Amino acid sequence: MKKLFAECFGTFWLVFGGCGAAVLAAGYPDLGIGFVGVSFAFGLTVLTMAYAVGHISGGHFNPAVSLGLAVARRFAWSDLPAYWGAQILGGVVAALVLYLIASGAPGWSAGGFASNGYGALSPGGYGLTAAFLIEVVLTAAFLLIILGATSARAPAGFAPLAIGLALTLIHLISIPVTNTSVNPARSTAVALFADTGALDQLWLFWVAPLIGSAAGAAIWAGLLADRAEVAADVSIGVEKGTP
Repeated sequence: MKKLFAECFGTFWLVFGGCGAAVLAAGYPDLGIGFVGVSFAFGLTVLTMAYAVGHISGGHFNPAVSLGLAVARRFAWSDLPAYWGAQILGGVVAALVLYLIASGAPGWSAGGFASNGYGALSPGGYGLTAAFLIEVVLTAAFLLIILGATSARAPAGFAPLAIGLALTLIHLISIPVTNTSVNPARSTAVALFADTGALDQLWLFWVAPLIGSAAGAAIWAGLLADRAEVAADVSIGVEKGTP
């Protein structure tokens, strides 16, 4: 139960902090934080929660990360549905709280509400193929970084920094294309409150990140990790319940 609550709260923090920065602070007149500020907000949410509760649940906060860790044998397949449920619940609660806060401003309308999209719903008007490719590639890279930074041979204690900065970089690259997902729970949560057609495009932000996460995990296990390292990493995952 502690693990599930940690995942729920960690995902709440990611959606509330990252999407909250986009909804409340990105476009604030004369002082808005823009794409760079939103990118760092997402990275900081993962960094802070990885240190705060990562030792309890593994610090996934993302269905795609949980899937990738399972493919890499760092996480039990039997725990996957419960983790996904906790992550989605945390994200939806965060989006609801954010909606209630944002709607307190005079004349406010939800609009896109930090949702993800392609075509007319892409910040830069990018099409379906571009959106699919960037989400697959960046999620795969994210899993490679997570698996490498949490490897038994990696310097201890620095994984949250590498992972948080990786998510920052991912957002700096892809906000103009899809508004950056790489996280189906984050995409689902805000799509429920958007005034656009975000729900109609939500399928892509499940399919692409899940494909990317599985691909990244397979690349790590097949090309970058030797057998002894994989065995050690699996042992760590089983003993601690973490990546």
